[in-house]
Amino acid sequence: MSWTISGTYVAGCSCAVLCSCPYDGQPRNAEGGTDCLGTAVFHVAGGNLDDVDLSGVDFAFYNHFPSNLTSGNWKVGLVVDSAASDEQANALERILSGREGGPFGQLSQFYGEYLGMERAKVSLTDGERPGLRVEGRTELSYEPLTGPDGSSTKIKNAMFGFAPEFEVGRSSGRSDAFGLSYEASYGETADYVFSSEETEGASQGRA
Repeated sequence: MSWTISGTYVAGCSCAVLCSCPYDGQPRNAEGGTDCLGTAVFHVAGGNLDDVDLSGVDFAFYNHFPSNLTSGNWKVGLVVDSAASDEQANALERILSGREGGPFGQLSQFYGEYLGMERAKVSLTDGERPGLRVEGRTELSYEPLTGPDGSSTKIKNAMFGFAPEFEVGRSSGRSDAFGLSYEASYGETADYVFSSEETEGASQGRA
């Protein structure tokens, strides 16, 4: 089966700025721990799995990375917005769990435990401090880091990245889902494109 999804994401995690996961470094959280707990909310502006239209759906991808990413044994879970149809939710679960190949199929070699899919209201928030919200589970706000000229700080060509270039910053708030609880510290955002046609490496997707 063929699939594609594209849109915008905002992510936050427990790592102290900057998160080392994109370059396969050892995570360091704000309390001195060496794991990474995070949440990324994706808005699907356009996409499909075969004839299932995924446009307009929001979903959250949760992660626990116990060490650097290529060490594996990740825990991952999925929450799909309650406004999506069951058909759309099932299609996204097939994609994110890795069953439909593409970048998540490649990343699934590092999954130690798939925590399953849940349903709740999921959204990205706008305004001066954008963020993400998963009802009853997660609410994070995001503020970009900026350089001397006032423009946002960006990372390019990371080994593990949801996009070839993404903006980085600080996040604040708390998350408690799938038994994974953390206070947010690091954040990032970008536009993304994923598809089943992506076949090079296991490096073009990170949670």
